[in-house]
Amino acid sequence: MGTPLGDFVRAKRDSIRPEDLGLPAHQRRRAPGLRRSELASRAGVSVEYLTRIEQGRDRNPSRSVVNALADALNLDTAERTHLGYLAKITGGACAGHVRPRPPERTVRPAVRQILTLLEPGIAFVTNRLGDVLAHTDGFGTVMRDTGLLDAEEPNLTRYVFTHPQARTTFVDWDQIADEQVFNLWLGPSTETFEWFTADFATVAGDEFTRRLHRHIPPARVPLRMTHPHAHQLRWNREVLELPTSDAQQLILLLPADDATAAAVTHLRERPHRTALRAV
Repeated sequence: MGTPLGDFVRAKRDSIRPEDLGLPAHQRRRAPGLRRSELASRAGVSVEYLTRIEQGRDRNPSRSVVNALADALNLDTAERTHLGYLAKITGGACAGHVRPRPPERTVRPAVRQILTLLEPGIAFVTNRLGDVLAHTDGFGTVMRDTGLLDAEEPNLTRYVFTHPQARTTFVDWDQIADEQVFNLWLGPSTETFEWFTADFATVAGDEFTRRLHRHIPPARVPLRMTHPHAHQLRWNREVLELPTSDAQQLILLLPADDATAAAVTHLRERPHRTALRAV
C-alpha cells in the first residue's frame, strides 16, 4: 500500500523531463519522466531504498534523505514544504489520537474590520478546507447567482465537486479542482483533513479521490469565471496568509482586464437582495 510521501515522489519523478535536469533525453523510455535509477543516483540513495519509499515500505526516511530527494527532484519552495509535511504524516509524526473534528470557524474581529476596509472590493476569508468564513459585499455581488453562497455554510471545495453549476462557473474547472484538493493537504491539521475527507470522498466521486493522491502542487494562474449576468470574468488572485493560529487565508480577487472591471460595475448596479457579509 502506498503512502502520501511515496505517491508524491513517484508522481513528481514521472512529471519531470530528464533534459530539464541536464540528463540525456533517451529516445526509448518505458514511462515518462525520470527513471528510478536516475533519481536514486541524483539523491545519493540506492534504487532499492527509493523503491521502498515509493511503494510505502519505508515510512520513516531521515531528514537528510528527504532533503536529498527535494534537491534531486529540483523542488520549489512550496513543493519542499509539502514534501516535508508528507514525510511527517507518513511517518506518523503528525498523527494524533484525537477524534477527527471540524475546524474552527471563528474569524477574528480585526480580520472582519479588514474586510470592511476593502469594500467594495472582492475578498473573502477561507481555510484550507474551502470554507467561506466571511466576505465583502463585493464578493457577494460577484458570486450571487453562481450557487456558491446558497449553502448555509458555503464551502468552495464542496461547490467545485458537487454543485451542478461549478463546471460552468469555473472555465478552468480542472485547475480549480486541483487547487482545492491540494489545499486540503496543507492544513489546518491532520485531524481536520481526516474529518473533511472521510465525509466528503463518498459524495465527491472519482474526480476528487483521483486528485487526493496526486500530491503535485498546481500552478497558479488567473481565475476565469463565467457569470450568469456578466459573461466571462478574469481575476488575478492575491492570497494573504493569516497567523498560523487562525489557519485561515484572506483572498482578494482583482480584475485582470478592463472588461472584468466594467462587468463588476454592471453587477453592482443590478437590483438584488442584500448579500450576507459573514457566515
